[in-house]
Amino acid sequence: MQSKSWTLQDAQQLAADFPYTFYKPSNEVVSKFQPGNQVKLIFEFASDDPEAPSAERMWVEIYDHKNGVYSGYLNNEPMYITDLKHRDSIEFRECHIMDTDLDDPVPSLPDKYIKRCFVTHNILHQDQPVGFLYREQPEYDDDSGWRITAGNETDEYMLDPSNSSYVSLGAVLRKDDSFLALTESDIGMAFIKDDEGNFVVLED
Repeated sequence: MQSKSWTLQDAQQLAADFPYTFYKPSNEVVSKFQPGNQVKLIFEFASDDPEAPSAERMWVEIYDHKNGVYSGYLNNEPMYITDLKHRDSIEFRECHIMDTDLDDPVPSLPDKYIKRCFVTHNILHQDQPVGFLYREQPEYDDDSGWRITAGNETDEYMLDPSNSSYVSLGAVLRKDDSFLALTESDIGMAFIKDDEGNFVVLED
């Protein structure tokens, strides 16, 4: 029997590793699954094509569930995986499910921290910890108002727009969540990390 070119990725592990940016359906919504419901799975594969992704995310229609194992029909036509086709039968477990066609009654962390902020690349790409942040009046509907820096950036660095990005708060928390407790602070608040590594209110 020829081995498959693909495997199902553990979405539960991804959610544990990246809780602020990766959504995993709650147990409450999973318990509502019936035949005919759609779930999204991550099909990992290897390819010699340098343009190919490492995985395809595709929908599967559930038709059975026994002893913790779901059975479903693939409801997409793969773009890169050659030994899978539309309506092929797929077996999977709850840990593989990354999305569903049902509304989830449990709020998720990615949704809670989906609003965006401006953050310097010292944090986003150089893995420096957050050292200074302040919240101003949001400029856009999807803007949280937070402006986040490592605290050691020069004026020249800050004036160069290529040194910062506009990303979700979750993306910054994924790098450093030491400021998590501050994210609900009011507009106008500013915080700086002291010599002991604690955030303190910056009065001026």
